[in-house]
Amino acid sequence: MNKDQVTGALKDAAGKVQQKTGELINSPEQQAKGIAKQVEGTAQKKVGDVKQALKDAAK
Repeated sequence: MNKDQVTGALKDAAGKVQQKTGELINSPEQQAKGIAKQVEGTAQKKVGDVKQALKDAAK
Protein backbone atom coordinates (compact mmCIF):
# COMPACT_ATOMS: atom_id res chain seq x y z
CA MET A 1 0.00 0.00 0.00
CA ASN A 2 1.17 3.50 -0.73
CA LYS A 3 0.55 6.80 1.05
CA ASP A 4 -2.45 7.76 -1.10
CA GLN A 5 -4.17 4.44 -0.43
CA VAL A 6 -3.73 4.77 3.33
CA THR A 7 -4.69 8.45 3.48
CA GLY A 8 -7.71 7.83 1.27
CA ALA A 9 -8.93 4.98 3.46
CA LEU A 10 -8.50 7.14 6.58
CA LYS A 11 -10.45 10.05 5.03
CA ASP A 12 -13.21 7.66 3.97
CA ALA A 13 -13.48 6.26 7.50
CA ALA A 14 -13.45 9.73 9.06
CA GLY A 15 -16.16 10.81 6.64
CA LYS A 16 -18.35 7.87 7.62
CA VAL A 17 -17.96 8.78 11.30
CA GLN A 18 -18.76 12.43 10.57
CA GLN A 19 -21.83 11.48 8.53
CA LYS A 20 -23.16 9.18 11.28
CA THR A 21 -22.49 11.86 13.90
CA GLY A 22 -24.47 14.30 11.78
CA GLU A 23 -27.34 11.81 11.65
CA LEU A 24 -27.26 11.33 15.44
CA ILE A 25 -27.28 15.06 16.21
CA ASN A 26 -29.67 15.82 13.33
CA SER A 27 -27.21 18.05 11.48
CA PRO A 28 -27.57 17.95 7.68
CA GLU A 29 -24.44 20.12 7.40
CA GLN A 30 -22.29 17.53 9.22
CA GLN A 31 -23.85 14.75 7.15
CA ALA A 32 -22.95 16.58 3.94
CA LYS A 33 -19.40 17.26 5.14
CA GLY A 34 -19.03 13.59 6.01
CA ILE A 35 -20.24 12.48 2.60
CA ALA A 36 -17.87 14.94 0.92
CA LYS A 37 -14.96 13.60 2.98
CA GLN A 38 -15.90 10.04 1.99
CA VAL A 39 -15.88 11.00 -1.70
CA GLU A 40 -12.50 12.72 -1.30
CA GLY A 41 -11.10 9.69 0.49
CA THR A 42 -12.41 7.26 -2.11
CA ALA A 43 -10.93 9.35 -4.92
CA GLN A 44 -7.55 9.56 -3.19
CA LYS A 45 -7.55 5.81 -2.59
CA LYS A 46 -8.28 5.21 -6.27
CA VAL A 47 -5.34 7.45 -7.20
CA GLY A 48 -3.20 5.35 -4.90
CA ASP A 49 -4.54 2.16 -6.49
CA VAL A 50 -3.56 3.43 -9.95
CA LYS A 51 -0.09 4.43 -8.74
CA GLN A 52 0.35 0.99 -7.17
CA ALA A 53 -0.82 -0.75 -10.34
CA LEU A 54 1.65 1.26 -12.43
CA LYS A 55 4.44 0.49 -9.98
CA ASP A 56 3.60 -3.23 -10.03
CA ALA A 57 3.39 -3.22 -13.84
CA ALA A 58 6.84 -1.63 -14.08
CA LYS A 59 8.43 -4.53 -12.20
